[in-house]
Amino acid sequence: MAEYLNFTAMPLNPVYEDIETEFSALEAQLADPSLQADRDAYAVVARRYKALEAKAGCVRRLRALQDDIEVATEMLVQADAGEKNLLQTEIQQAQAAVEVVEVELAELLAPRDPNDGKNVIVEIKGAEGGEEANLFARDLCQMYQAYAAQNRWKLEMMSVQNSDMGGYTDVVFMLRGEDVWRKMKFEGGPHRVQRVPVTESQGRVHTSSATVSVLPEAEEVELHIDEKDLQVDVYRSSGPGGQSVNTTDSAVRVTHKPTGLVVSMQDEKSQLQNRNKAMAVLRARLLQAEKQRLQDELSEQRRDQVGGGGRSEKIRTYNFKENRVSDHRIGLTLYKLDRILAGDLDEVVEALAGAERPEISTSQ
Repeated sequence: MAEYLNFTAMPLNPVYEDIETEFSALEAQLADPSLQADRDAYAVVARRYKALEAKAGCVRRLRALQDDIEVATEMLVQADAGEKNLLQTEIQQAQAAVEVVEVELAELLAPRDPNDGKNVIVEIKGAEGGEEANLFARDLCQMYQAYAAQNRWKLEMMSVQNSDMGGYTDVVFMLRGEDVWRKMKFEGGPHRVQRVPVTESQGRVHTSSATVSVLPEAEEVELHIDEKDLQVDVYRSSGPGGQSVNTTDSAVRVTHKPTGLVVSMQDEKSQLQNRNKAMAVLRARLLQAEKQRLQDELSEQRRDQVGGGGRSEKIRTYNFKENRVSDHRIGLTLYKLDRILAGDLDEVVEALAGAERPEISTSQ
């Protein structure tokens, strides 16, 4: 019982206290009639309230549990034998609940991946090992198909290049559904297989590899053009031979200073109409340029993920003889290759996600 009598309530992590304080302030703001009268301001506060709601709920549960532990510990001093056993049980249960809530909070406070919620494009290619690498690429594709079915994701085949023996030299597919990026983002990289290929007549184990690229689906880019970034010049429209066709300065030339893009319009008699047309063309050109930049970034991500595709550059090894899967990034080894190839990837995925999750600093 001494361990309970010496219990001292731990102060809440400052990060938790900040959440609780802000959430309480937001609750008060939402109840303020003056804010309710301002639809736009109310929407901003409501969005922030919604973003903090789950975190604040955890913090309040944590504070309540700590209060329960403190009260029960104080009651132990005056309790009789029967009451002490009951109180000790309550304290143990509350302490276990604290650990659960803290894990939940850690997950909620982990930095959000900007690609969370996006669908993914997966590309698998046979790398080193000839036809055996292509057959392994097919095995990986079937593994992800099974994993998609378990998660109720929609899989859309986009491109398939078959090899001579029924493998895949290159296969591309789209995965759509909840948590697709969160679970699939760890799969990008070279995958190595160790087994006796069907092409091997002497029964020797060969090592081959296939590369997997996992890319977030590109979304339509929303552009905001700052007026400060524009130089707008007006001048008189000119016809063939340079003669003036308008007595007013209705022609418009818009220059986007950060990119140097220039759009001129003079077809309309109204300066406003020409400006609107010029802005529409400018937005279209900037949108295309931004999409190209995103495509270049995805290409860079693909190169970073697959490296050279060599057998020595691997994130994971699949050893058929030992029924073993080893993920080299976190030192995880599981002797259930058959189940993993059948789509049971969650144990690997959750271990990788746990390794990625940072500790919450009390100094933040």
